[in-house]
Amino acid sequence: MNLSYWEIKSYLSNIHFTIVGSGIVGLNCALGLKERFPEATIIILERGCLPQGASTKNAGFACFGSLSEILDDLKIHSEDDVIELIGKRRKGLKLLRQTLSDTSIAYKQHGGYEVFDQHDYEGYNYCMANMDRVNTLLKPHFKEEVFKVKNNVFNFKNIQQQLSFTPFEGQIDTGKMMRALTDLVLSKGILILNSVEVEHFEELNDSVHIKTNHFDFKSKQLLICTNGFASTLIKVETKPARAQVVITKPIKNLKIKGTFHLDKGFYYFRNIDDRILLGGGRNLDFKTEETTEMAQTEIIQNKLEELLTTTILPTTPFEIDHRWSGIMGVGATKKPIVQQLSSRVFCGVRLGGMGIAIGSNVGRDLADLVQ
Repeated sequence: MNLSYWEIKSYLSNIHFTIVGSGIVGLNCALGLKERFPEATIIILERGCLPQGASTKNAGFACFGSLSEILDDLKIHSEDDVIELIGKRRKGLKLLRQTLSDTSIAYKQHGGYEVFDQHDYEGYNYCMANMDRVNTLLKPHFKEEVFKVKNNVFNFKNIQQQLSFTPFEGQIDTGKMMRALTDLVLSKGILILNSVEVEHFEELNDSVHIKTNHFDFKSKQLLICTNGFASTLIKVETKPARAQVVITKPIKNLKIKGTFHLDKGFYYFRNIDDRILLGGGRNLDFKTEETTEMAQTEIIQNKLEELLTTTILPTTPFEIDHRWSGIMGVGATKKPIVQQLSSRVFCGVRLGGMGIAIGSNVGRDLADLVQ
């Protein structure tokens, strides 16, 4: 790109902080930096015309972990570690709601359910037998029982007829959340440049030289918030994990309300605008889904439609309206990577599919690392 003097002067000169990625983490990092350094010039670079990754692609679950997920975590982590993990998710959700307001993100607390396949006797019995244990562990922090047993009142088929339920889980409108967060960032005088992909960077004595697909420039500090795409720029213990999603056309008299987890969270569905949104299935083909390609595969799309037909909407006609994919960042542990990589380069990545819950805190924690 042949930049003019005005473009160089007004957009790419005297940059204090450059953030890569305009998702939940990147935007919250920018807000945190602006609070700490009000006079700083901050620029956010986004590779897509809209945020690419998971921030505008996710299912909009304001969750902290289903019963089976918490029990799985207790098998490999201490009770204190699990409580800390859940606490961070709740803290992050609170920060998100306080930053933007429940109205602006269309927050609704219909509760969260865990649905068990009719053949999953082992998983179902294990969760039900250990519900009291988890409630005892979490009650001091929630002040009441977190999980309860509810009957299947939604006419789901081919499942165990009792569900795990928590009243503390909510849902948001992902698009409204990202629009509100972006508007807030822009109102602070922070610049967002879309369709700009960082190809390479080199740390110098007094700055970082950043090469993009359109131009080169220098910044005092560089903060990488690209989650599932992070390994293309830096060496970190994270890998991409694609999540495929479908949403139906509006359904008259839809009675299903809430967020629902199935098969240890590998499938998840909810109501939104009189529709059913359903995502997941990467457990059918883990290797293929370790990709940054925004696409769908026949095996997973067929499975999602099968679940809608046989389990979720067995007596209700429906049509698929949209299909899409998002890219998460996962690793061997669920703890996000928030660290200083060198004197002028930092990263906040690997959100493990919990971006809505922890993304706000990860961004603010990343901003706090900068001196």
